[in-house]
Amino acid sequence: MDDHKIVQRNIALQREWYGEPLGDRVRRLVVAFNVSQAYLAEVLGISAPMLSQVMSGRRAKIGNPVVLARLIMLERKVLDPEVAAGSKEAIRAALEDVKASRPTVNRDNFPVGVGPDETAVIAALREIAEEENLLEAAERLDEDFPAIADLLRRAGKAQ
Repeated sequence: MDDHKIVQRNIALQREWYGEPLGDRVRRLVVAFNVSQAYLAEVLGISAPMLSQVMSGRRAKIGNPVVLARLIMLERKVLDPEVAAGSKEAIRAALEDVKASRPTVNRDNFPVGVGPDETAVIAALREIAEEENLLEAAERLDEDFPAIADLLRRAGKAQ
């Protein structure tokens, strides 16, 4: 199988396993935290070349579940109002918190789904916006910010 087909297969597997290509998820974090890909790799606990291979589709998965847990932790920290507002202190603290973390991963505590932080964000969104506004905002953000769009969609449903 040639390299192009391998990359396409790996990206398809990432969509299946992680909901979207890992390159998209990592690039959003690089932008949100205003850090280099190499520094983000350090925070996650993965080598920069390995992160690059995962992002480009030359590798299909993140083999270490702790690295994936840290990735998810960072995605959640983007939702912190101070981080979202670009506070350098909040961003630094969030990155250091994740870097220093030693998450244990098992079937009972893997950090997926709606956690307490997301529940509070969803409740706050429901208090300040009508269902149709949340769903319209989700539609507008979907292409560039699918994770935020998904959160808005969940907040807009079953109000």
